[in-house]
Amino acid sequence: MKKHGIILFGHGARDPRWKEPFERLAAKLRAARGDQPVALAFLELMSPDLPTAVASQVAEGCDSVTVVPVFFGQGGHVRKDLPEIVEKCQAAHPGTVISCATAVGEDDAVLEAVAEYCLREMGR
Repeated sequence: MKKHGIILFGHGARDPRWKEPFERLAAKLRAARGDQPVALAFLELMSPDLPTAVASQVAEGCDSVTVVPVFFGQGGHVRKDLPEIVEKCQAAHPGTVISCATAVGEDDAVLEAVAEYCLREMGR
């Protein structure tokens, strides 16, 4: 059976509480995906890093991995740093297809959800 992993990629922070929403998002995806792997990875200050997360999913039998940058916009980390890291991961795992989504904040459905949240907060 083919496995398609998802890696949620965030910036990272010194405060360990910063990743709590990422962990909740990962848990929701795990519940929705059954036996298809979902992992977190971070650019800096937290672990695992993206190469470690990719290697783990390849070891779990993934023949494809989608990296989802959980960033609000496509800044330098998403436009420059992430493609370089993904390229290194691809070179390290040539038998695995590694693709990268756009930053989650670029998606209209995400922006709609944030707008709805803002409107709800106005009513509190």
